[in-house]
Amino acid sequence: MCGRFAITLPGDAMAQLFAARPANRMPQVPNYNVCPTNAVHVVCQGETGRRLVAMRWGFLPHWYTAENAGPLLINARAETLAEKPAFRLACRKRRCLIVASGFYEWTKDEAGNRLPWYIRRTDAAAIAFAGVWQGWGREMPQDTCAIVTTAANRTLSGIHRRMPLILEPSDWPLWLGEAGRGAAQLMRPGAEDVLQFHRVDPAVNANRATGAGLIDPLVA
Repeated sequence: MCGRFAITLPGDAMAQLFAARPANRMPQVPNYNVCPTNAVHVVCQGETGRRLVAMRWGFLPHWYTAENAGPLLINARAETLAEKPAFRLACRKRRCLIVASGFYEWTKDEAGNRLPWYIRRTDAAAIAFAGVWQGWGREMPQDTCAIVTTAANRTLSGIHRRMPLILEPSDWPLWLGEAGRGAAQLMRPGAEDVLQFHRVDPAVNANRATGAGLIDPLVA
């Protein structure tokens, strides 16, 4: 799964990397502790090409009468994405990329304490999570999104049994629907050598924690 992540790439660099036209109002960066319901940076297809926009992280199905009318859907399982009522239409028509620099996962020690890990690409490049999105609300409409997850590969299986679906640049056109059909073939764990991880300070366990030190390796 993915329950927290970091984004440090400047907005103009994101727009250039993804060849996307940026919206006027975007979330502030850097943010070393992006939490569910925060606004996040999303690349999606618009009428005239790719757009870089802000969306609420927490997918709201159209039948929700309020933001808290059902479970908080921050992740969507790849194995059931095309079947679940909340996601099946978005899976076909509203796929997106959610931009990150790295993400957090937790293990527990023998005493039950939560031990945070920071996970990033081995090449230090930006991460593109596969996502789906949904417009929601009439009085104050907003776009909302969820990160697609798969079974963890061997690199991350010791930390968690699930991981975000991370797409390589060559996969972006297919996931965004620019290269025709066949996006389902992308919904599999990534290559073993793409990610690396290190322990970080438990300060990140708090949703309100901030600062670049959150991603620094923990010094014993």
